[in-house]
Order: sequence, then structure tokens, then C-alpha cells
Amino acid sequence: MDTFLNESFPGSIAFGALGGPERRTEIVPLATGYETRNARWADSRRRYDAATGVRSLEDLRAVLALFEKARGRLYGFRLRDPFDHASSMAGNPPQAVDQSIGEGDGSTVRFPLFKTYGSGDLAYRRDICLPVASTVRVAIDGAEQTLGAQFQVDDTSGDIVFSAAPSVGSAVTAGFLFDVPVRFDTDRLDLSLTHFEAGDIPSIPLVEIRL
Repeated sequence: MDTFLNESFPGSIAFGALGGPERRTEIVPLATGYETRNARWADSRRRYDAATGVRSLEDLRAVLALFEKARGRLYGFRLRDPFDHASSMAGNPPQAVDQSIGEGDGSTVRFPLFKTYGSGDLAYRRDICLPVASTVRVAIDGAEQTLGAQFQVDDTSGDIVFSAAPSVGSAVTAGFLFDVPVRFDTDRLDLSLTHFEAGDIPSIPLVEIRL
């Protein structure tokens, strides 16, 4: 976390960003006409180009300010993915039962947050390390818990930490909004002033990082 700025890429610009998840798959054609496919990455990695979100000279200056503060590719920061930033697959406001995050055993008080895509054996579980703490809602067996009194959100890991361990066999669920940890994927910005009140940047590449 030493090279991570706990601040956000400008939201209005992020809303117009282009991008999404990337995976790395190795495909080997066989003489029979079939092929074998192997996943090189266990997890997806998101890439974005935020240039499409720049609408004004003010936007341009906000990107420039963050770029300088982040020292180009050196420091990471938060990005609100316009397509996928909520525990609900439909993007609805968080509900305490959106995601199953574990089962109580009577002693565990710390539960990582994650979002599950799909169902069954091939469902993909994505770890969430940058929840928006004020939006996190948690329930035990459907009974919503109180933030601050019955649970906390760890600022470092994003984990849920209960003041008392959920009982054995109890279902622990959560709902939340979240950000993606990213960095600039360039050490250079090519700025172009098109007219007094508007600016244009050919590309603002951003890439997801691990924390």
C-alpha cells in the first residue's frame, strides 16, 4: 500500500471511460482440428481508457493533476468502474443480502468481501479490496448488522470485522459499492488544447493493480 493513493480518479471522467476485464488464455491447435485452452491468469485484470470521459478543460486539468501526483505509473489510486461497481449484478443500491461472503464458525470475526459472477462449479469469485465503507451493509442469517456497533470495515484490506463472531452455521452476507485499484499505464500524457473551454487527450490508459 506504500505506493497507493487513497483517492479517486475524477468520477465524471471515469463515467465516460472505455474498458473492462481482460483475461489471458493460451490456445494450442491440435492436428485433429480440436484445440486445448489453458487459463494463464486465475483472475481477470481490468483495463480502461478514460480519454473518452474528458469533456472540458477542467477535466483535462484534473487528470493532469492526478497524473503528476501519482508520478505517472508509480502510484495507484481508486477508479469507479462505470459498468461494474456494485454488489448487485443489476447495479441496484446495495442490500445486505446481495452476496454470500461466508459461514460463521463461532470464532472467525474477519470476512473478506467478494463478488460472485455466475453460479455453479464455474462461478467466478472476485475479491473486493476497495469497498466504499459508508455503503457496506452486512447481515447474519438475514438480520442486518449495524456499522460501527456490530461490525467495522478494515481500511487497509476492505475486510468486514465483526465485534462478535457469527455463530456456527450462520450465513454471512453483504452488499456494497466498490472501486477498482488502478494506475496510469503510461509515464507520458500527450495533451492537446483544442479550444479555450475544451481539451482532448488522445489516450489515458489505466490498468488494474493488486493490493
